[in-house]
Amino acid sequence: MIRVSLTGLLLAAAFSACASPQLIAHRGGTGDAPENTLPAIELALKNRADAIWVTVQLSKDGVPVLYRPSDLSTLTNSSGPVSRFTAAQLARIDAGWKWGDVAHPWRDKGATIPTLEAVLQKWPQTPFYLDIKSPDAAPDEMGKRLLAVLEKTQSLGRVRVYSTEDRYISALPAAVPRFVTRSETRTRLANVSLSHQCPPPAAAEQPRWYGLELNRKVEVVEKFTLGEGVSPATLTWDKEAVDCFRSHGDAHIIFFGVNSPQDYQKAAELNADGVMVDAPSQFSARKS
Repeated sequence: MIRVSLTGLLLAAAFSACASPQLIAHRGGTGDAPENTLPAIELALKNRADAIWVTVQLSKDGVPVLYRPSDLSTLTNSSGPVSRFTAAQLARIDAGWKWGDVAHPWRDKGATIPTLEAVLQKWPQTPFYLDIKSPDAAPDEMGKRLLAVLEKTQSLGRVRVYSTEDRYISALPAAVPRFVTRSETRTRLANVSLSHQCPPPAAAEQPRWYGLELNRKVEVVEKFTLGEGVSPATLTWDKEAVDCFRSHGDAHIIFFGVNSPQDYQKAAELNADGVMVDAPSQFSARKS
């Protein structure tokens, strides 16, 4: 739950080469295979995903690797933070250990923790979205390490970086393509959805990329003379909101959490640039 105050050109081609909305495999397709692994990405592409969303942390030796939770025990047969292990050590950990039901169909199937460099080299034409979730990495260090990998793999023209923490976006080197911060996106959507106001974006650069849940539960904070009132609400994208975001220049909008046919249809009707899904296998037929 969050609190929102009511007051409060090569790259474009790479991401728009497919029909809209772009089908984006969340964490590599976490609903179909162990998240952020090579097998998951390979399966997502076979299931006609147009782009891959992966989660990035830094290893002990400063290598960007793919893993999401703060502790390895959440998904693997090891334990401790990613930053306690080198990239070589992480490559020997089974990231499919806890995936699925009690049968654990992905154990010992080679679903380990890969480096970002290896992933980008394996799929040199695929667009990727990189989500920074590195709880103990300094933002400047993360930005520097990401840039080095993107330059080495010649991937700056096919990636875009996101983070739920604004500090990671703000610390990215200028050459790294990024989303508008989550806080700005959320605040602008709140102004449209709850107050029907369309304020201009905070920054002038274009194009702007926005990513947020199609439906996001929030707490609305209203200021009164004798205090404040808090009430639950749901921020929902609709035509008014999409038109507002696109009325200030070149704007691209990615909807998160699209995991039902109804939400997919709504996103398509709103001309979303992309939809992030957990299981591309459930949506590949809609691309026909």
